[in-house]
Amino acid sequence: MFERICPKCNVPMVGDRCIKETCGSKTITSSTVYWCEKCNIPIFDKICPSCGSEGIYKATDMRPVFPEERLLIGILTDQSSPLRFMNKSVWYGSNSYVVDGTKIKVSITKANKLSLDEVRKIRNLYLENETSIDYVPFQENIEKFIEANRNRYNYITEEAVTYIQGYRKKYSVEEMLVSFSGGKDSTVTSHLVCSAMGTNRILHIFGDTTLEFPMTLDYKKRFNKNEDSKGIRVITAKNREKDFENLCQVVGPPSRVMRWCCTVFKTGAIQKTITSAFKDKTDVLTFQGIRRNESASRSKYERETESPKIAKQTVASPIIDWLDFDVWLYILTTKIDFNYAYRLGYTRVGCWCCPNNGGWSEFLSKIHMYEQYTHWRNVLVDFAKQIGKPDPETYIDEGGWKARQGGNGLDAAQKSIVSFEPCATEENAFNYELQRPISEELYELFKPFGYINTELGNKRLGEVYVLSKTGKVMLILQGRMGSCKLRVTIKDIHIAGSKTLSVAEGKVKYQMCLGCKACEGVCIHDAISVKDDGTGKILYRIDDDKCVRCTACVAHFNAGCYMRKVLGIKRGN
Repeated sequence: MFERICPKCNVPMVGDRCIKETCGSKTITSSTVYWCEKCNIPIFDKICPSCGSEGIYKATDMRPVFPEERLLIGILTDQSSPLRFMNKSVWYGSNSYVVDGTKIKVSITKANKLSLDEVRKIRNLYLENETSIDYVPFQENIEKFIEANRNRYNYITEEAVTYIQGYRKKYSVEEMLVSFSGGKDSTVTSHLVCSAMGTNRILHIFGDTTLEFPMTLDYKKRFNKNEDSKGIRVITAKNREKDFENLCQVVGPPSRVMRWCCTVFKTGAIQKTITSAFKDKTDVLTFQGIRRNESASRSKYERETESPKIAKQTVASPIIDWLDFDVWLYILTTKIDFNYAYRLGYTRVGCWCCPNNGGWSEFLSKIHMYEQYTHWRNVLVDFAKQIGKPDPETYIDEGGWKARQGGNGLDAAQKSIVSFEPCATEENAFNYELQRPISEELYELFKPFGYINTELGNKRLGEVYVLSKTGKVMLILQGRMGSCKLRVTIKDIHIAGSKTLSVAEGKVKYQMCLGCKACEGVCIHDAISVKDDGTGKILYRIDDDKCVRCTACVAHFNAGCYMRKVLGIKRGN
């Protein structure tokens, strides 16, 4: 059973908002999944539609456990009988496996504390029994599951299709795209969108972070060959200029708080791909497989939004209120192909080494991606040594790297600090001591504040003027080529926060730019171009003809640079 509840009024509601005039709070989802003892399967309705039996409450959500995962939990719970769950009806919900209606616990914490030698033994035992995996009993239970939950399937499918078709009047097929990750949710969304629109001509964009599961890349290769998705055009968005491990050495591995990898390897690349694919479009409709019950943060998402990360997108989420139960019901009913990682037990398939991955995903990677896992662990241990951790292996194995904040211990972080002092003789003037000698590149970074003019200033003093469109002086920059001393004088107090240091943010980007393309991604006018020439030199350009001086690229990030946020440290540290 599925319903929405107002958390403030604590009463069931219909729709995303509480209908009480004095409240209006955003409602949250509440769900109940039952177990039919006679059919030996989970059911959505309390009364089983197949046999008429009354179901027993079992969980708020449930997913099928495929035979591959059954083998692993069989080994973890009793190595002498690894295949004993093959003939059972096995599901997972509310942090427990449900085997023929009985909950059993598998300690993920205990599994993750096993030594690598013990992990290898489990892995070898899995490989020895892999050929004995049997899908016949599993499929028999799945057919009963599909039949018993037919009404739920019909309801969620019809509602989602109707929602998608509601966009036909506002957008043409040429103005639509599907954000395709290779995960189950985007797979279902793709199938729903193409079915609702009656065409496979809708563009799909696959964000390759370079950290994808091998199973995801295999599935992407199959996608265009599958009968249901044949003919769909998939464009891969990928940052081909940056290497993940090299960046880890410079800025440290991503953490839960600072997942710079998403900005560097996903958001920026997708933005450029969308801009290129829809050059003459002012608004693009993106269908995403986001669901509210995936996480606490996503529970607050609206079904339709303007993208906060990627320019010129309206984002629609057809399955936003679906449960895992619903997603699998749809996949198993339609028999569409899906990512093999789910058969192994993974519940999400983003970046395989993401710091937000849970303990179970981490353990699965030790079993099924042992070489990649041990290599990544070595990278992390080397990083821990680099920043001076006294016991680097313990720091990594206990997850200390996931909680890391800022750039303490990293050489690159020193560039986040710029010495300055107000000018004693002139109001609204600041003197800066840079760590990189002044070159022509510095002035490129002040273009968001106005138009660069090198003719008006005193050339002997190295003066460069920043002018408004009407010719009004906004800033005066003073610094000789090759010098590390820069003076910034604010001539218009209304620019970028008035008498604050924000008007000199170009100085930080000048020192810190690593070519991450974050600022490129927030520019809705496609005015910024960031390229790595292959020698480590970053070519940063702002097109005067496209830039409207909105300063979004500056205001969006701390000190105008995303790396300042990633590497920021306190003065004196």
